[in-house]
Amino acid sequence: MSQTNPDIQRFAEEHRLSGAVRHGNTLYLAGQVADDPSLDTEGQTADILRQIDALLEEAGTDKTRLLSVQIFMTDISEIDSMNRAWDAWLDHAHKPARATVEARLVNADWSVEITAIAAL
Repeated sequence: MSQTNPDIQRFAEEHRLSGAVRHGNTLYLAGQVADDPSLDTEGQTADILRQIDALLEEAGTDKTRLLSVQIFMTDISEIDSMNRAWDAWLDHAHKPARATVEARLVNADWSVEITAIAAL
């Protein structure tokens, strides 16, 4: 975690981005992609959700505090596969607002990318 401004905290910093940024009581997650792009859509989604759990925990929150989620898929016909992983992970008593769209991702091997906003 980096902290150059006391109002802003950055988590999981990489060369071009931070995995998450906290400002005030809100946490903004960068687009998360699977560590193993050889997985199918369900496997990639489960891997991404595991990463989201880790980022949320590092920032002091959890998936019950998610406000909004955006899911980008390279093939929207795979939505049932993505939703199997999503439904297994989701806390059904604390569902965030969600949008799911088809998009071309930077790496052709990725089938899913997820970004989110959470309360702290």
